[in-house]
Amino acid sequence: MHHAFLIVKAADSNPLLPQVPDLIYGGFVFVVVLVVFIWKVLPRLNTLLDARSDAIEGGIKRAEIAEAAAEAKKGEYEAALAEARAEAAKIRDQARADGVKIVAEAKDAATVEAARVTANAQLQIEAERTAALVSLRAEVGSLAIDLASGVIGESLSSDKRSKDIVDRFLADLEAPAARVPARASK
Repeated sequence: MHHAFLIVKAADSNPLLPQVPDLIYGGFVFVVVLVVFIWKVLPRLNTLLDARSDAIEGGIKRAEIAEAAAEAKKGEYEAALAEARAEAAKIRDQARADGVKIVAEAKDAATVEAARVTANAQLQIEAERTAALVSLRAEVGSLAIDLASGVIGESLSSDKRSKDIVDRFLADLEAPAARVPARASK
């Protein structure tokens, strides 16, 4: 009968349903593991996740700060570059104006120097012309007196009158030469 009881009892139990003592032991172990997990593992996991979140958010904030600083530096650089370009243009314009001024001053100085050299040359030419006329007068007068002395047969060189005659003769020669250019200009 004992054997029949086991067969009847075996027919009543479902192999998929656990036994009550197994449920009690399993439930107890589950509660213990759950308490240890909540007490020890979960706070550490939360701490790690918070630290990782803070690191990510801090990295993002640092990146935003670095980007803002880079934008500010870029703005400063562009402003300095624009200022440098403006100053370079101003310097170029000033140099051009100075160059024009220097060229004008050099032209003026050259014109003044040329006028001075021309005036000095005119004075020198006039002085040489006057000296040549005086020398020529003396030579022509001397030759004329010598020629006249030879024709007349007397010496005329010591006479003041002969000098006056030579001067008058040369003046008469110069007078028609001075009138000829005046007629040509009419």
